[in-house]
Amino acid sequence: MAAIYSLLKHASCPESLFFHFLAADGAAPGVAELRSALAASFPSLRFEIYPFRADAVTGLISASVRAALEAPLNYARNYLADLLPKCVPRAIYLDSDVLALDDVRRLWETRLPAAAVVAAPEYCHANFSRYFTDAFWSDPDLGARVFAGRRRAPCYFNTGVMVIDLRRWRSGNYRHRVEQWMELQKEKRIYELGSLPPFLLLFAGEVEAVDHRWNQHGLGGDNILGSCRPLHKGPVSLMHWSGKGKPWDRLDSGRPCPLDHTWKSYDLYIGDGDVSQASAPSWASLSSSALPASVFSW
Repeated sequence: MAAIYSLLKHASCPESLFFHFLAADGAAPGVAELRSALAASFPSLRFEIYPFRADAVTGLISASVRAALEAPLNYARNYLADLLPKCVPRAIYLDSDVLALDDVRRLWETRLPAAAVVAAPEYCHANFSRYFTDAFWSDPDLGARVFAGRRRAPCYFNTGVMVIDLRRWRSGNYRHRVEQWMELQKEKRIYELGSLPPFLLLFAGEVEAVDHRWNQHGLGGDNILGSCRPLHKGPVSLMHWSGKGKPWDRLDSGRPCPLDHTWKSYDLYIGDGDVSQASAPSWASLSSSALPASVFSW
């Protein structure tokens, strides 16, 4: 709910946004309850909810460094082009643990050249090799050979904020290509994280770079401790609590990090006591677990 509110609040033309929410099929709360909650909170919101069946991907998921990364819904982004109507040519994918502090139309207007399927902020200072195992790098059929011939040297990018050309995704059969890497991972462990590495394997070095201001990520700490972290240097258009620590959990526990108070100011249910503390945890769960991702278009 906080992510939605922040996007609407800072949009120059909020009525032009259309939200596509991905929700676990058969999970509680159900799609009907989610729809009612969204309509009650944002009466003019244009949106649709797409149930994602866990069995579409469960057999492809490998163990990760953190159990939460193994949740099937984390892999729903692989199936956007199948879930969304074919008439949607382009979309912005966002994880639910984000806050927009700027007009998202600026991100939407990112130019995607003919060779690019995905646009996202790149972080070339990060040690790219650590996202894959020694077995990957030592295999003569994998390793550096996978990234040979790319437009640029491969760099890490975070999949929680992406502009995706869905037509090119469909025509390039990228869903199948992601699944191929996941199948190889089941046979030979080539990475430790969850849904991120297949995207790196396919798009690192081919991503159209976006200004870092659009994904100030890592605010949830690392994947083990979830400790407090400050913002990176530079302007901020979008805050992202990637990592183990989530602002709604830390606020509920009474041990928030300094930046979590920014989240609180946008959360309609725990912000300023608008809803009783007795009901706040259930609504926090609704916004964090039931709607783990949003996609929107114009």
